[in-house]
Amino acid sequence: MIKAVALDIGETLVSDSRFWAGWADWLGVPRHTVSALVGAVVSRGDDNADAIRLLRPGLDMEAAYAAREAAGRGEHLDETDLYPDVRPSLAALRQAGVRVVVAGNQTARAGQLLRDLDLPADGVATSGEWGVAKPDPAFFVRLLETTRTPAAETLYVGDHPANDIHPAKEAGLRTAHLRRGPWGHLWADDPRVVAAADFRVDSLTELAGLLQD
Repeated sequence: MIKAVALDIGETLVSDSRFWAGWADWLGVPRHTVSALVGAVVSRGDDNADAIRLLRPGLDMEAAYAAREAAGRGEHLDETDLYPDVRPSLAALRQAGVRVVVAGNQTARAGQLLRDLDLPADGVATSGEWGVAKPDPAFFVRLLETTRTPAAETLYVGDHPANDIHPAKEAGLRTAHLRRGPWGHLWADDPRVVAAADFRVDSLTELAGLLQD
């Protein structure tokens, strides 16, 4: 019995297009260049922020975030950044009596922006607010404190195997791999991902039906 569903943020609920476009514009490089570099570093197992460091070696990311905010060019999220299936899917889960929590590797600013969207969720939190990021096991400890459910009764939904599926599985949670965004498609048929994921979905709209089954 699944009593809580926790969902990743980037490329699960929210498209990352605006995020990376913002960095490209700030650095004065073509948006395609940043997108291609992000894909390259992540596919080889590196942190996606390394794409920015390839363009600006030695860049202090925290200082750069602050500079962008001060210039009025910081993080921004609105309804257009959400994938179309997000609101109806989260609402359907809550209507089914499942606790819904949103938690991913984002900044504290992103957490506030998400809460401002008033999603149909029982809680929204980010690694920037918790001070610990996936795939650190401590992230999933905080997650279960938020869902207030046992690991075996909690489903974590995400697109990124290394940050979402594998560490959630190791923490004892059930897992659903979402085939969405570059990472969801890149590793969709990886045998290790297929073995680790309890469910494999193409849309969040499938979740409520899976839990009923």
